[in-house]
This record gives sequence, C-alpha cells and structure tokens, in this order.
Amino acid sequence: MHYQSLGKSDLLVSEIAFGCMSLPENDSGNQKIIHRAIELGINFFDTADLYQHGKNETMLGKVIKEKRQGLVIATKAGNQWRADGSGWDWNPRKDYILQCAEDSLKRLQTDRIDLYQLHGGTIDDNIDESIEAFEILKQQGKIRHYGISSIRPNVIREYVKRSGIVSVMMQYSLLDRRPEEFCLDFLKENEIGVLARGPLSQGMLAGKSPARVLNYSDGQVRQAAMAILSLSGKDRTEAQTAIRFVMHHPAITSVVPGIRTKNQLEEIAETPNTTKLNEEEMNGLRHSLSQNFYEQHR
Repeated sequence: MHYQSLGKSDLLVSEIAFGCMSLPENDSGNQKIIHRAIELGINFFDTADLYQHGKNETMLGKVIKEKRQGLVIATKAGNQWRADGSGWDWNPRKDYILQCAEDSLKRLQTDRIDLYQLHGGTIDDNIDESIEAFEILKQQGKIRHYGISSIRPNVIREYVKRSGIVSVMMQYSLLDRRPEEFCLDFLKENEIGVLARGPLSQGMLAGKSPARVLNYSDGQVRQAAMAILSLSGKDRTEAQTAIRFVMHHPAITSVVPGIRTKNQLEEIAETPNTTKLNEEEMNGLRHSLSQNFYEQHR
C-alpha cells in the first residue's frame, strides 16, 4: 500500500481508503473485515453521523478501539435526522456542528477526530459560521483537520478561499467526470487533497447490470463498462481498472470505495499493486463515452 499526505496536513493516508457506509449492522463480521483492511495497509476509514443513525460510527469506534494508533478516522456532520426518523434536513449551523462533534467523539470512542468534514453544503449557507465551528473544534483539539464533502464548484471555491480545509471528498469515476472540468485542477493548484468516492459507480463498472446514471442511458453505461472490461484480465480485474482510472489524476490523494465484503476488500486493496493505465489506455476510456459536466452550482 502507498501513502500520501492529505493536502497541506500532517495526515498520511493510504491510497485506498475504507468507505464504511456500505457495511451492514454486524459488529462481528465488520470487525473481521476492518481488521483485515488494517493488515492490508489501509489506514484511512471514512464514516458519518448520518449513516445508520450514528450506528456506523459506534460500530467503527468499537472495532478499532484497540487498533486506533496510526489510523486516520474521518467522519462528517451537517445532516440532521428528523425526530420521527423519516429523513434528514440540512443544518450547517455552528451550534449544531459543535454538538455533532461531541456526539461523534463519544460514538467513535476517541478523543480526537483526524478529519472532520461538512457533509454537503450550498452557496446559500452561512459559510463563515460553519467555518467558525470547525476552527473552534480545531483550537479545542477535538479535531486535527477539517474538509468538506461536496460536488458543487461554487461551494468548493468559497471554502478554498475562506477556510483552512485540507480536503474535498467528491464523486468521481469514468461515469462521472464532472470534477475534471474545474475542481480537480483547482484543488491540486491549491494543495487541497481530493478524496474520490463512487469509483465503481455502484458496481456498474465492475460487472453489475447497467442502469441510467446522470445523463447517460443504460446503453452508454454498458459501453463504459465494456471499455473497462477490455482493459481488464490477468493483471487487473474490472474493479481495479475502474479504480486505476480514478487514481490516474494527480489531484487524487485517496480513493474511497464503499466496501461490504472481505472479497471486495481483498480485490480493491490490491489495486495499487496492479499495472497503472498508460495514456493510450486512459484515452481509450475517456473516448468510450462523451464527458459530462456540471449543469448547476457552477
């Protein structure tokens, strides 16, 4: 496994991270898979207070308690569950973020969150108030660094200009190349790490049946999957080729796939040991379907 600094921070994270969102509510099974991930060199685990109403954080905290040393734990706040559990509402207010941090620290059984992320964001938020909350938490020593999870260029620009974020988490894959237009180069220039989620596009780039994605028809999704398949074989599986596509861009610090099973883990964790895609192969993938672009939040 290879490791890279996350932006300008002192966090050294594995090129492959472990997205905990997809894990089932099975502490015993999750312990085995997470401990195996650590054995394979993965040191970066991402969760959120939203996942399973906080139970995902509780599970992770319990599983890693005896192995916390050397791990980078990331979680998120900003989505507030309704009292009746019917859904959640956006809440980026300072007092709410400060309370969420306290709750996440307890569930994770840790005294400090390595990377605390705003779980979304709009241009209409009181951005300075949200930033103030993260800066307070950092001054208090309750978090080491903070970032945002956002795909919105207008929001990303404002946080880069006005805050001390060290990372942006965003969706990026062969089927979602919207970050290539502006965000990836912009963040690279500003020395902010990019955490790429959704590299397999819900498994459709790794053998699952195609369906409509963004502006692509199921036929176009099938075409992209076939392009991935054509570059896979003895050296790389389809999932590894799809992740290699994402890792190719120099702005990407770590890829954060959602992992559910030990077999998925073993396959994905092996990706850094596979052959990199060359420019001819990358161009073939890029030309397998037309690039998509952000239509809103520009």
